[in-house]
Amino acid sequence: MGQEKIVGKPVLRKEGVAKVCGMAQYIDDLTLPGMLYGATVRSSIARGRILGIEFGEGIPWDEFVIVTATDIPGENEIALINHDWPCLAAEFVNHPEEPILLLAHPDRHLLAKAVAAVRVRYEEWPAVFSIEESERRDAVVWGEDNVFKTFLMEKGDVDAVWSQADRIVEGEYATGAQEHLYIENNGAIAAYSADEGLTVWGSLQCPFYVHKSLVKMTGLPEEKVRIVQVETGGAFGGKEDYPSMIGGHAALLAMKSGMPVKVVYDRAEDMAATTKRHPSRVRHRTALTRDGKLLGAEIEIALDGGAYSTLSSTVLSRATIHAGGPYYWPNIRVRSKAFATNYPPHGAFRGFGAPQSLFAIERHMDHIAEALGIAPDELRRRNLLKPGQTTTTGQVIQEDIDLDHLMGRALAESDYHAKRERFARENAGAGMKKKGIGLAAFLHGSGFTGSGERYLNSLAAMDVTAEGKARVLVSSTEFGQGTNTILCQIAAETLGIDYDAVEMGPPDTNVVPNSGPTVASRTSMVVGKLVHSAAVGLKKTLMASGLLREGYSTGEFVTAARTYVAQHGTLRSESRYEAPPGVHWDDQQYRGEAYAAYAWAVYVAEVTVDLATFAVVVDDFVAVQEVGRVLNPVLAIGQIEGGVAQGIGWALYEKVVWDGGRMQNNQMTNYIIPTSQDIPPIRVFFEERPFGHGAYGAKGIGELPMDGPAPAILNAIAHATGKQFDSVPLLPEDMFRTMAVREPEREAVAL
Repeated sequence: MGQEKIVGKPVLRKEGVAKVCGMAQYIDDLTLPGMLYGATVRSSIARGRILGIEFGEGIPWDEFVIVTATDIPGENEIALINHDWPCLAAEFVNHPEEPILLLAHPDRHLLAKAVAAVRVRYEEWPAVFSIEESERRDAVVWGEDNVFKTFLMEKGDVDAVWSQADRIVEGEYATGAQEHLYIENNGAIAAYSADEGLTVWGSLQCPFYVHKSLVKMTGLPEEKVRIVQVETGGAFGGKEDYPSMIGGHAALLAMKSGMPVKVVYDRAEDMAATTKRHPSRVRHRTALTRDGKLLGAEIEIALDGGAYSTLSSTVLSRATIHAGGPYYWPNIRVRSKAFATNYPPHGAFRGFGAPQSLFAIERHMDHIAEALGIAPDELRRRNLLKPGQTTTTGQVIQEDIDLDHLMGRALAESDYHAKRERFARENAGAGMKKKGIGLAAFLHGSGFTGSGERYLNSLAAMDVTAEGKARVLVSSTEFGQGTNTILCQIAAETLGIDYDAVEMGPPDTNVVPNSGPTVASRTSMVVGKLVHSAAVGLKKTLMASGLLREGYSTGEFVTAARTYVAQHGTLRSESRYEAPPGVHWDDQQYRGEAYAAYAWAVYVAEVTVDLATFAVVVDDFVAVQEVGRVLNPVLAIGQIEGGVAQGIGWALYEKVVWDGGRMQNNQMTNYIIPTSQDIPPIRVFFEERPFGHGAYGAKGIGELPMDGPAPAILNAIAHATGKQFDSVPLLPEDMFRTMAVREPEREAVAL
């Protein structure tokens, strides 16, 4: 691993002091002179035609700035992949809470009264509220068939395996929506002048996504639109797409009024109106030998995309590629579809489709084990991918992986075998509390899928300040995960200077190049490598100038950099993304190298189920993962612990209650997430196998821990109760309904 002085060490977070001491300025802390406050009038129905808008009495409407779709100077769309998501509904509405009209006023309290006084008249139309209704086309609510996107991924000869199989096992698995519930709600401030153009400050993940969308929406030239990320209190994917919406609303109000406008949602509006994790239904049909070798599979994935396509096609893509899990499939066919419904659009959420399909395969593997009479861990061992074998997309595993060792460590650290035997004995007694232990093995692709990174063509840079400090220039943003710290560690290590001599440039589209969005577990591996290359270029320039010699100290670097800037005006080095050799992807056939690298993991959950209350307590959790090089152990452990906690919430607590397409439990009092009292000891272990094309060997880490907790927990519950549960969230009332009814035994079909 080398003898690095900074990489691999738990250095302090770059923004940590400002956050801990209360000096960090979030969007709602900022006030501009003459600033107005903005608010949104939203649809009260799921689907229909807008007939008219009435402004109630008792409100001084002449004091208000009012914006409708007719005020949009450019295109009425949120620019993502397709062109179907309007910034403001013009004639039709397709989900509850859809934005129709914007208001701005200096008085926040009067603004709220004005929103309540606006009445929208509709012609209401039939709406669709499930994958099944959309599939049947009970009403066609998008396009000609309600289907946003379809994928077909095939490997081998699936049709031939059924006659060769000793056993065939089938299953259906479902997952629900999940609210991001970041600490800080969505918010944006916009200011506009004809001379300076438009500036939007926001709580957001991807400045250049918002920039692209606002250029189209406003009709302004690119150089007249500036996006600045301010301190952001959490995101989890929820501030990837939606900031283009709220930022656009603030911008439209600012452009019409000529005054700065702040739009900040309260918690109820944020939960009801913004995107969530895609609900899913996954069906498996698997052919096996009698000793548990996987021969082939047919997998059907259906995602609920909500009212507009947003990011559903890319979420579906990752779900499709991860559907086979970390196993070798000689033959596999995956058909997947994202369907339109009349819920608010579903969007990006940590894991981005992989948690849905990995939940299904890991529950299915336990069903297979039960049907064949093979231990769950042994079934997995017999089928884990090995170097030289191919993934579901036909990608040859070139990495030096040892999943058998990874599983062995997870089983040892959790005392899996001894506990499984002991719990089985103790559960046979008369007590009402039953214990179980379950595992999940999984993988997560690092970076954009397929040709995505080539398409992004990311650019990173480094320069030096007038004071001689090195500065990292990227559009990758910090929202709690440690981006600022990790990238500064990489730069400092490469330059051979102290960590404190490196700083981050502002996440401002007028200052930093487009290094791509802060998504897809790509920051450390992809952007970090670009920062490393840019730092090498910076160092070479100073060495070539004669101002710096080998063996220099931090002080000598600072002096040399300061002198160079004084002489030449600037010192800047850039690095453009180049795909690792051998990475080729066929978008039409959906085959090839889906990801340059994968992270791998095995998680083990231990639970207690109370058969009197049907409450489940997670008692212990072991997380073993291989993520390449761990650049900062404290931050890495925090990412795993946070992801596991979020996965526990998805598995056992977080149920979105819908009524007519509207979220009914849009409060933190009735949308329940696990507290510190509900989270077990999370024991985190890393296996380090550096990836040659990542910064100092790093691979993706942020999304991986979301993938494994839910199936591991439900596998443990099945072990404890002897009952099978195949959907999440699994609430006590769900367990009661299942356990109160005698369930027919699931058997494999013998051929």
